[in-house]
Amino acid sequence: MGEAPHRSDGQRRRALAAALTQVRGRIDDAAHAAGRNPAEVTLIAVTKGFPSSDIEHLQAVGVRDVGENRDQEARVKVAECADLAASGLTWHMIGQVQRRKAASVARWADVVQSVDRIALADALALAREPTGAPLDVLIQVDVEARTPTGATAVSAGARGGVATADVAALADRICQHGTLRLRGVMAVLPLGEEPVRALAAVAVVSSQVRTIVPAASWISAGMSGDFEQAVAMGATHVRIGSALLGQRGPLR
Repeated sequence: MGEAPHRSDGQRRRALAAALTQVRGRIDDAAHAAGRNPAEVTLIAVTKGFPSSDIEHLQAVGVRDVGENRDQEARVKVAECADLAASGLTWHMIGQVQRRKAASVARWADVVQSVDRIALADALALAREPTGAPLDVLIQVDVEARTPTGATAVSAGARGGVATADVAALADRICQHGTLRLRGVMAVLPLGEEPVRALAAVAVVSSQVRTIVPAASWISAGMSGDFEQAVAMGATHVRIGSALLGQRGPLR
């Protein structure tokens, strides 16, 4: 999967280290320009479609947060990277989660960023009970683009997310579960439009969530094409795939 098989381990590690330095520099510059402390911004390496060896290389050059989109692929990688656990590697589920996969995801993920409905929150909480350790979760908010008339410009909910009107009810339900810990909000920004409108909407929802849970300050927004704008508008976590790891090869 990905480009890694075509390079030696040393070459791949050097390439990832150089890409990380470049991306981190851009994050730092965006944060400074916005009057923010760059240390407030966590870089999550999105490793979907890349081998576990890339995660080992990333960990070696300072990455501590890894994002995966698919449960089946993530479970394998978590097992293969078990020896990295002592380094404090944090696994983020950033893809949509089917309710029937909740028990599996709750076993390997440290953070589930894509909680978008009460039924999923309930299933994750139930699955987490045997461990006794709270699962960090983010509420995924639907910020799909809309036309001036209010019609949806792309398929509603196509990329996941709870409607903004339903965020408070979902936050309240998460807070009822002792095995879940609400950390903040996440959004996948709409394609084909400037991200400013969507980022402003995310900031509003984040403020709403913090009236319910003051400590839920995480804002996960921004990917390889728009992370600098996301940082400028308050994102605390950015999810970086191609800008860090390169283009994915055919998925197996």
